[in-house]
Amino acid sequence: MAGAAQAAPLDLTALPPADIVVVGEVHDDPVHHENQAAVIAALSPRSVVFEMLTPERAAGWDPGLVGDPEALDAALGWSEAGWPGIDLYLPVFEAVPEDAAVLGAAPPEAAVRAAVEMGAAAAFEAIGDPAPFALGEPLPTAQRDARVALQGAAHCDALPADLLPGFVEAQRLRDAAFALAALDALEAHGPPVVLVVGNGHARTDWGVPAAVARAAPGIRVHAIVQAPGGAGALPADAVVTTPAPPEPRADPCAGFARPGG
Repeated sequence: MAGAAQAAPLDLTALPPADIVVVGEVHDDPVHHENQAAVIAALSPRSVVFEMLTPERAAGWDPGLVGDPEALDAALGWSEAGWPGIDLYLPVFEAVPEDAAVLGAAPPEAAVRAAVEMGAAAAFEAIGDPAPFALGEPLPTAQRDARVALQGAAHCDALPADLLPGFVEAQRLRDAAFALAALDALEAHGPPVVLVVGNGHARTDWGVPAAVARAAPGIRVHAIVQAPGGAGALPADAVVTTPAPPEPRADPCAGFARPGG
C-alpha cells in the first residue's frame, strides 16, 4: 500500500490487481457515489461490503428492488439507520453485479459504545478476535495525538477532552470491524471485494487498509479516497479529485457550545 498519492480525476485504467478495493466517500456527495459505481462496474466484484449496513440489514438486499427506491430503502432499513437518502446511493446499488453478494460491515452499536468505555480490544470480542488487529496495543504517541485532535474537531470541539480517547477507540473498533467484514467476504466469495466506506476509514496509514495489513499481510489492498475540490486528500493509494460542492456545506458545528464557552 502506498502513502499519499497524487490527486487526480478517477482513472479506471489505473486500478491495479487487488483482492480488496476500498473506495472512500463523503457520504452526501453524489459524485462520490457515481465514482464508486464506476469502480464496481469496472471490477465486477464478487461481493460489495457497505459500512452503512449491518449484516442483518444487508440480508434484505434484493437486486430486483433497485428500480424501486422506496422498497429498497425499506428492505435495507436505510432511512431508519440515518444515512443520507438512498437515492444518492442508487448508482452504487445499480452497479452491483446481479450475482454478487451485498454484505454489511457495521458493528453492533452496543460494541461501539462499549469501545468508548472499555477500549477497542475488549469491545471487539463481541465481534471477533481482536488480536490479529492489534487492538490491545497502544497507538504510537504521534498517531494517538493526531487522532484525538481529529475526534475533537469531528465533534465540534464540544466534548470534554477526557472523552476523546474513547472515541478514538470506537474508531479503531469500526476500522477493524470493516476489515474483518472485507476479509470474511474475500474468504466466502473470492476476489475482488469492494468495500464502500467514508474517507476516514479508507486512509492507508491507520484505517481499514492498515487493519487488513496487520491481520492478513498477504492480501492485496487498493485504497481510494475522494477529495471534493482537492480538499481532504488523506493518505491513500489513489486520491480522486472531485468537483467542489456547488454550494458551501452548512457548518455542522454552528450553534454548538464549546466547553467553557
